[in-house]
Amino acid sequence: FNSRQHCSSCLIMAGSVTKVCRVLNQVSTQTPNGVVPIFISKRKYATARISAKNPIVEMDGDEMTRIIWANIKENLIFPYVKLECLYHDLGLPHRDATDDQVTIDAAHAILKHNVGIKCATITPDEARVEEFKLKKMWLSPNGTIRNILGGTVFREPIICKTIPRLVPGWTNPIVIGRHAFGDQYKATDFVVKGPGKVELVYTPSNGKEERMTVFDFKGPGVSLAMYNTDESIKAFAHSSFQVALSKKWPLYMSTKNTILKKYDGRFKDIFQEIYEKQYKPEFEKAGIWYEHRLIDDMVAQALKSNGGFVWSCKNYDGDVQSDVVAQGYGSLGLMTSVLMCPDGKTIESEAAHGTVTRHYRQHQKGKSTSTNPIASIYAWTRGLIHRAKLDNTPELAHFAESLEQACVECVDSGKMTKDLAGCIHGLSNVKEGMYLNTEDFLAAIKESLDAKLKH
Repeated sequence: FNSRQHCSSCLIMAGSVTKVCRVLNQVSTQTPNGVVPIFISKRKYATARISAKNPIVEMDGDEMTRIIWANIKENLIFPYVKLECLYHDLGLPHRDATDDQVTIDAAHAILKHNVGIKCATITPDEARVEEFKLKKMWLSPNGTIRNILGGTVFREPIICKTIPRLVPGWTNPIVIGRHAFGDQYKATDFVVKGPGKVELVYTPSNGKEERMTVFDFKGPGVSLAMYNTDESIKAFAHSSFQVALSKKWPLYMSTKNTILKKYDGRFKDIFQEIYEKQYKPEFEKAGIWYEHRLIDDMVAQALKSNGGFVWSCKNYDGDVQSDVVAQGYGSLGLMTSVLMCPDGKTIESEAAHGTVTRHYRQHQKGKSTSTNPIASIYAWTRGLIHRAKLDNTPELAHFAESLEQACVECVDSGKMTKDLAGCIHGLSNVKEGMYLNTEDFLAAIKESLDAKLKH
């Protein structure tokens, strides 16, 4: 096989895998020159496996998460599920080799097949460009995929009873959605060097320009202009309502419309209009509701609550509050991430953390690591649960839910990785014997899963 060849389809069937696979699995390590060898697994799986009716789009990643990803597939997914995987290698060397076309192809495949499951990937900076000898500093794969799919990222904590929460009252998850478009992140800002007037100018395509004074500076200062679009806000609203309905939890959307009466008021008005016209009957039938809240009031209410709701935030608020919520539940390593599209059918799931570079450096030296795989496992389970929902295959959903329960039960029984032991005891107090290495923890999850599936 050409080691750089894009594998468009990995068909997992019963019996001898070698007879039916074009390419089943990729080696989980990335060699220094960026070449990723491909081989055909000779492993035989049990014939009595759950069948997925339709494919998922699998996106491989980088560094330590890539290694864990291969282990998860080989030991926790493929032995139990007969699944067609449309494989896309989003590892940084392959993105560079394809001029990032592989990322674009993956996004369009998700649009076609509705379910994408993604491993964590590197977003290169200057140091990574030098390390990998890249042609250029490629954009974030997550950003590229999100721009093509047009969805909203929703993060949800994975709750384990043994992991202390910084906010003890949060006994149920808070799902937080960030409208990752526009606002400060696409703003034009500049330093005002001295006295002068800053104006906002709108020039319609077929009309007279409008001018608004922003500020008449008497000395140096700063200024910015930012924007958003009705189209993007509407997509954000639909994604938010769809997630709330799927969870059967109330939805809150927060702005500061008392200050930004036109700007934030537009978000408030669009959400309310869409809710009244399209979602209110479904929400009432499900016994849930939608409310707009001021961001400061919402933060206070969230801290006092016990969780169990969906919180949709504007871009900056979501950037900040998603990390606050993640840490409030005890661990950034126990956080799922799902990109939900406005159609309610198309999703992409992944871990909310990075590629765990520090552990990968240890792995490269042949040292054992204790890397938390739970969020990567949940990337698979959330994708499979959605596939099951679309295809009406409850047995597939049951398997995925059982795997999630196996992860939580392992941690609650005292079997965990070093980062989670640190949450309980404090990292400086963690000693050998308090945690398992990566492979042993994955084996413990598999043992727990097997026990659950027998009942």
